Amino acid sequence: MQYIMTFVWTLVLSEMVVYVVSSMNGAPFHVETGILIAVIATILLFILTALIPNDPIEKH
Repeated sequence: MQYIMTFVWTLVLSEMVVYVVSSMNGAPFHVETGILIAVIATILLFILTALIPNDPIEKH
């Protein structure tokens, strides 16, 4: 469920950014661009979270 919701939120936010930027540039809005950005960003987020260590921190 965590992966699905991460993709959904990434999709919503990337579509919003694509709409605003294309509107400001006067370019046509393409849904495919937002989907591509969402897929790439989601994969990068999953890789980044896998690389971050989850070890407990020692108290000093």
